[in-house]
Amino acid sequence: MKSDVDKLVAKHAELIHSDGLKVHSHTQREDGDWILHTLMIDGYDVPFKFKRKKKYQSLKGTKVNMTYYPETVTVAGFEIETMKVVRIKRY
Repeated sequence: MKSDVDKLVAKHAELIHSDGLKVHSHTQREDGDWILHTLMIDGYDVPFKFKRKKKYQSLKGTKVNMTYYPETVTVAGFEIETMKVVRIKRY
């Protein structure tokens, strides 16, 4: 029987799933009614972003499983690659 992650990855070819990623830093800031979370992962040079309605306990120093896809954002005329997190769970 396939897990939820396997079903998501099979349905959407651009999704990436990674297990046991160590969180280097975790910031949370308000963005309207939402809280924007930004994670930096050890071994990666791009930020991982997701939104939630509520604040989340700090993930700094923990390991997580994530499902995400690459995304390009334009900031002040520069294109910056980020990862948009679809699913995140503690390892």
